[in-house]
This record gives sequence, structure tokens and C-alpha cells, in this order.
Amino acid sequence: MTDDELLRSTLAAVAPGTDLRDGLERILRGRTGALIVLGHDKLMDKIASGGFTLDTEFSATRLRELCKMDGAVILDRDHTRILRAATQLVPDASIETSESGTRHRTAERVAKQTGFPVITVSQSMHIVALYVGHRRVVLDDSGDILTRANQALATLERYKQRLDEVTSTLSALEIEDLVTVRDVASVVQRLEMVRHIREEIADYVLQLGIDGRLLSLQLEELTAGLGDDLSLVLHDYLGEAKQPISYDEAVAALRELNSTELLDLAGVARAIGFAVGGDALDTSVSPVGHRLLSKVPRLPGAIVERLVNHFGGLQRLLSATVDELMEVDGVGEGRARAVREGLSRLAESSILDRYV
Repeated sequence: MTDDELLRSTLAAVAPGTDLRDGLERILRGRTGALIVLGHDKLMDKIASGGFTLDTEFSATRLRELCKMDGAVILDRDHTRILRAATQLVPDASIETSESGTRHRTAERVAKQTGFPVITVSQSMHIVALYVGHRRVVLDDSGDILTRANQALATLERYKQRLDEVTSTLSALEIEDLVTVRDVASVVQRLEMVRHIREEIADYVLQLGIDGRLLSLQLEELTAGLGDDLSLVLHDYLGEAKQPISYDEAVAALRELNSTELLDLAGVARAIGFAVGGDALDTSVSPVGHRLLSKVPRLPGAIVERLVNHFGGLQRLLSATVDELMEVDGVGEGRARAVREGLSRLAESSILDRYV
């Protein structure tokens, strides 16, 4: 498990509504400190000294009472049992730490040495901090997180509206065979921007626990299907790039772009394999048809692939007759008519949306 995955699982374990979070809240209200290790193995035995062994079922009240004593409390990996209490931890003193207090210096070193998450509750500062690998995260109040999450959600709604606009424009340009690299990069750019904000809100939802249920529903409603949209756009245009790359390579390159780099259309185009010098962004490109065919009702993905492979381009698909569509394996007369009528309706609505 990577540090990021471990951090996310630890944040989920201490989110509002969990027994562990209840225990931490009790410690905070009691205005005492705490040092809690979330895991145990032979290495922990070596650096833990004194105290006593419990191996009892975890409860918030037990954690609160045990943390009244000096020393650390050690839980199992699943946070379901309290293994040891009042234990002195003696990690490797040569491990670098940026902390100043004894409890926090110990926590950082134990987290780095053992790989287990460590929680500290500061008696003087009245804060809870997580140490996971080389990272330190302070748990914020749910109200503060919810405020930031609502601001991010409002931003997401605006970006999603702009994404819908550029996507609709792309559809009309595809019908008219007027798409340029700039148009493709604009859609990919907006999809990635929305994904960035979605991930930020998803982190807030994780930290909010049961307090983030409504936020989670709103996020799902706003972003459902966006991953499929990116896949369809890339599969439509990657073959048009001067230096064609695979779908996985394109996705990986896009993931490496930060928020500032995403603002540069040329950088986005470069990430998916297109040349960007001079007037390259205005170079004409043509889709193979994955995205528009996916909008035809009840059309299986396997049939979409066969249609794309058979015709090799959206313009040929748009001009194909029912008889020509029936030449594709698995496309009978009924399905051919459905494809023909579906594409015609999409063409009409896309052009009307663009010009009316």
C-alpha cells in the first residue's frame, strides 16, 4: 500500500461517525493528550517498552480512559482491538524529524520507522494530527471542511457547465467535419479540470465521513460518466496525432499535468500526442465515431467497435445507408435503422444547439 492509499484509509478510519473518531473527540473534550499507533508487529515490540498488554475490544470510552495515562496506546491494524497501553515508544533517534514536542517527535519517527499510521492529540494546541509515512496531516473541524467543500462544489458546477458547452460545440463540429486540434484539446482540458476538482471534493467527502453523505450525492450527480467521456474523446482522436500514443499513455500524461499546466491548451494537446508548434492547434482532425455512436440508444459497445472498424471515420458513418450498415457483423435491419435514425437525430440536434 502506498503512502497516499494508507493516508486515505487512515482518514476514513478517523472520519466523523467512526468509533475511532468518537474516541479522539472524547480525548479532545477531556483536554488531555494522546499518542496512538494504528498497527502492531515485531518491530513495534522492539521499540515499545513497559506498559501493559490488554488485547481487548476497542471502544471509544476505553481509548479515552487509557489515554489519561502517560505513554502510547497501540491498536491492531483494523482498529478493532486495543493491544497495549501506557507504553513508552523508543524509535530510532537518528530518524530526522521537524517536530519540537516530545510526543510529536516520537510520533513522526515511529510512523517513518514502522510504516504504521500514528495519531497524536495535542493537549495544549487542542488539535489531532496524523503521521503517515513522511506526511503529517492535521484533522480539521467538520464545519471548516464542509465550507471548503461547498465552495469547491460551486466551482465544479461552473466548470461542468462550461464543459457541457465545449462538448456540445465539439459534437456540432464533428457533424460538419470542422474539428481542429484546439477543439479536441479544449474538451480534454475541461474534462481534466473537472476531474481535478472532483478529486479534491472526494477528499473532503472522505474526511467528512457521515457528515459528507449529501455532498457525495451531489458530487456523483455532477460527475457521473465523465471518465467514459474522456475515454471516448481520446479513442476518437488519438489516431490523428502526429506522434500517436496509446490510450493509457495519454491518460498518464494528462494526470501529470498540474492545475497551472492545464490552462495551456498547447500543453494539453502535447500530452495526447499532437504537435503544437506554429498553427498546429488549428490543424484539422476527424473522429472515428466512438463518442457520437455511444449516444445512440441501446447500441452495445461491441457493435460500436465493429462499426468504427468497418467505416473508419465519422463522416463515412454519417453518410452510410441502412444497407451499408447491415454489412457490419451483428447489425441487422432493425439495428441499422436505429443507428441511421440515431445519428441523424444527433446531427440535427447538435447543429440546432450550435446555431439557434
